[in-house]
Amino acid sequence: MSESDSPRRVIVTGGSGKAGRYVVQEFLAHGYQVVNLDLKPMLSPVARTLITDLTDAGQVFNALASYVGSTAASSLRPQPITAVVHLAAIPAVFLVPDNEVFRINTLSTYNVLDAASKLGIRKAIIASSETTYGLCFAYDDRDPVYFPLDEDYPVDPMDSYALSKVVNERTGRAFHLRDNMDIYAFRIGNVKEPDEYSDLIAGFADPSARKRIAWSYIDARDLAQACRLGVETDGLGYRVFNIANDEVSSDLPTHELLRRYYPDVPLSRELGERETLLCNRRAKEELGFRPTHTWMEHARG
Repeated sequence: MSESDSPRRVIVTGGSGKAGRYVVQEFLAHGYQVVNLDLKPMLSPVARTLITDLTDAGQVFNALASYVGSTAASSLRPQPITAVVHLAAIPAVFLVPDNEVFRINTLSTYNVLDAASKLGIRKAIIASSETTYGLCFAYDDRDPVYFPLDEDYPVDPMDSYALSKVVNERTGRAFHLRDNMDIYAFRIGNVKEPDEYSDLIAGFADPSARKRIAWSYIDARDLAQACRLGVETDGLGYRVFNIANDEVSSDLPTHELLRRYYPDVPLSRELGERETLLCNRRAKEELGFRPTHTWMEHARG
């Protein structure tokens, strides 16, 4: 088998989590070999989980140099890794003390990128967040500088979680500058699984409940698609992408939401009737991202 025909191998961190299991399934469905690095096994073990503390640099280096593939293969020697998709993190504030949110999220990202760089892995996708725009976990309601929120926005959060994600983005850029590896930071919207849409739609009765996330969302299956497309798109260097569905998660039009809840925020351009306020144009143009799962199909069903 030639090198070009050899299996594509991806390491996913946090593959046991809410979004991670969809990402693992997406890669497996497209012929990749996958190993999941997590502190707990997958509920449905479709891929091997290597129990790994990502804040321990030694464990991370060892894990990224481990065998990826089926143990039924004739050789269990470690083989080249195509990419690392780093999703593992403390996913919000209020789960552990603030300093632990910051420590775990920043140190784990540094360790993953450091190991990938030194082991010659040329591609990494890292999970950033819509919270970097500074609205979600601000002490009080806060107006953004403008809408829609795009990747050039001057992010300025005040909370430990979003701050950790901003630092992780800068860490990604630093490692790109070191050795020119492709590192794509995904600012991910509010992740929804298929069985969560009924509750989402029921919540439309109070549009203010999703004001702080600017009514953004991303279906877990479409996030998985974006991760695969990121791995399969080479040569962009360091890049930040918003990953969100095309429409707001509300039955109100976008302009009505803005009129009610953000009346003083200017628009940088015209918006469609239900257009997302977490702009996903760059992901569409540069990765070929096309979200296909929406809350509206569940409302109709």
